[in-house]
Amino acid sequence: MPDSKCGITQMRGNAQWKDEFLLSYKASWVPESEFPSESYSSFSIAGRKLLETSSLGPRPTQPIEIYEFEGCPFCRKVREIVSILDLDVLYYPCPKDGPNFRPKAIQLGGKKQFPYMVDPNTGVSMYESDEIIKYLVEKYGNGKVPWLLSLGILTTLTAGFAMIARMGKGSTYVPAKLPEKPLELWAYEASPFCKIVREVMVELELPHIYHSTPRGSSKRFDLFKQTGHFQAPYLEDPNTGVKMFESAYIIEYLQQTYALPKAGSS
Repeated sequence: MPDSKCGITQMRGNAQWKDEFLLSYKASWVPESEFPSESYSSFSIAGRKLLETSSLGPRPTQPIEIYEFEGCPFCRKVREIVSILDLDVLYYPCPKDGPNFRPKAIQLGGKKQFPYMVDPNTGVSMYESDEIIKYLVEKYGNGKVPWLLSLGILTTLTAGFAMIARMGKGSTYVPAKLPEKPLELWAYEASPFCKIVREVMVELELPHIYHSTPRGSSKRFDLFKQTGHFQAPYLEDPNTGVKMFESAYIIEYLQQTYALPKAGSS
């Protein structure tokens, strides 16, 4: 089924993937005295901490670039594998009527189809969500596509089910100022708090570097070291110097900083 059908009506349901967890995710309870100093723990009980680890493939030197939008089930499939593989991605939002990145994606690839991926590390660019997933797993994973992402049309349908409650969000352009530099967002696909922030970023067509932080990701510890605790989503805006947690505050900031006044408003 071609990815250009992203405008199809979302089917009913609420399927969720295991994209909260990394590839080869493992968890164990470790005595606090033996807990690795370079790791982050989200749970502690009776003198033990939860140690979450995973096995990752090669890491890309530069962020992979993906042109996509939130309300597209094909795009969601790719976002899921991005989370599972713990990849950092430079997302170029392509909402309907967006004046910047949707036309750029069409110019680069020659098709009005999403998602569209460019890997600056290898020079590879491609359409088709299943092909993108296969490429990313072979290049940056263990070569095996997770079962739930290998079911073809069924995977696409259930990706649509998972978005039914947010139908239409993150799909249509809201006039906004284009930032000089991409924003940075620490998040993971399975989080509803991260999702509502991403919806606004897509609607405002704000390019952003997405630091994947699923369970087992070492970037959870990196963020913990940087800020004193881990919480997602977390936003950094290099254009203003703003750094913040809390989805509601982030959304308010994005709208106040980048959304343009509606015609006729004072």
